[in-house]
Amino acid sequence: MSSTTPTSSEVVGEPPPDFGVHNMFAFGLDTVFLSHLPMFMEPHDAQLILEVALQEDAGGSLLDVWSSERASHPDERVYTMRPQRFALSTLYTPDPPARSSFRARFFRGHLELDGDVIPELGNIVVRVTDVVYAKRFDRSGKQDDLTYLLFGRGGELFLAHIISEPPDFDQILSVQLAGSPLDEDELNAGIEVVLPGRPNIAAKRLRDGAAMTARGHVTGAHQHLSLEIADARELYFEEGELMTSRGAFEPTELEIEAGFGN
Repeated sequence: MSSTTPTSSEVVGEPPPDFGVHNMFAFGLDTVFLSHLPMFMEPHDAQLILEVALQEDAGGSLLDVWSSERASHPDERVYTMRPQRFALSTLYTPDPPARSSFRARFFRGHLELDGDVIPELGNIVVRVTDVVYAKRFDRSGKQDDLTYLLFGRGGELFLAHIISEPPDFDQILSVQLAGSPLDEDELNAGIEVVLPGRPNIAAKRLRDGAAMTARGHVTGAHQHLSLEIADARELYFEEGELMTSRGAFEPTELEIEAGFGN
């Protein structure tokens, strides 16, 4: 009688729960950043922001291609990226992470909404140079006050809304701060930005042209910073996919109003 039990070489383990295609929003001019497009369900239940380098197979930089693309389309807010399949957590765990690079293609516009592949960036190597922020959603509670992460490189600064539990929203803004430049070590550590008294809901998020004072807290430090936001520009906003545990895929009124509903 022949056995139906597979040999050890035939056994295939179950893929990790966060294995899949993890599309990301791409932004930055002189430095390229990626923000995972999350939902409150596997395999996309994590917020992840990366600083990356774009490379040819031989290792040559493609930053000039990215910069030329951005310069030739100055009014395009949305760029997205579709990577190969992998477990998202391998980009930020363990320490150092299990995966430091992957293949991907970049799109002008939203890849899920008829975005166009950028030919020169249609099949390239993306190398992770820094994990800016990584957290798997654990429903540990939402901040009452509107809360962001401040990060950037050189003269480019960004705010990313900290996502926690439904209903919530994903948002990336480019910002300018008044006053003295931030200390590079503080910026590299990560600065949590809170707007006291401002509800942590999509309708009260920062909008284009916002100017106000916020409270900053450097990760691992005890002191607080007073930050003067002089200007803001909304680069990305998604509400529907984070309104419930399963998400909703029709554009919300706020998305349509902000120009992200098409």
